[in-house]
Amino acid sequence: MEWLAPVDAYCERTGPDYWSEPINALTNLAFIIAALVMARRLAGPGMAMGRALAGILFVIGIGSWLFHTHANRLTGLMDVLPILAFILLYIFAATRDFFGLRTGWALLVTAGFFPFAAALVPLFGRIPGIGSSAGYAPVPLLILIYAVLLRRRLPETARGLAIGASILIASLTFRTLDQPLCDALPFGTHFMWHILNAVMLGWMIEVWRRHRLSRPSPA
Repeated sequence: MEWLAPVDAYCERTGPDYWSEPINALTNLAFIIAALVMARRLAGPGMAMGRALAGILFVIGIGSWLFHTHANRLTGLMDVLPILAFILLYIFAATRDFFGLRTGWALLVTAGFFPFAAALVPLFGRIPGIGSSAGYAPVPLLILIYAVLLRRRLPETARGLAIGASILIASLTFRTLDQPLCDALPFGTHFMWHILNAVMLGWMIEVWRRHRLSRPSPA
């Protein structure tokens, strides 16, 4: 595989130049801003997990910036891996803290994301026009499953998760529409994926933070 081979995956990109996707590149600042805002809100004891999530959110912004400026397979990996890291760490934190499971069980549930996604991505891929967004589609579904399971025991947390899933669905919609609307919108709609995703990821950390403040623990 040629890791440095150019990638042209989004409507805004017109060539291999560094600034060929200026809007897609600059809107990655939304991830940086969301990470810094949440880092300030996560001061104090018992918030280490939240600070780790905020740190990964910051790295997501950097990785996505690199991909939308250099645009090759290697930077594409730098774009995707921090997102996966956030998903896995959040599943672990949510399973451990929202459901009160021990670390071993939380790790087992977290590992279950891989077969969960592997089974669902091909199914979502059958939806006409969804394209590469099928790879992310299992995530809002999983968040909604958690929300349903928590709706009676932790209604506020469940409501927060449902809001997060709704924002992510809207975000994925803009990501999916980038190529189909390219003729009408030459700059595409992918930049809205960045903005809404930054809001959603920051909000998901906030949901976790509020839960921890309502149920403090020394961990």
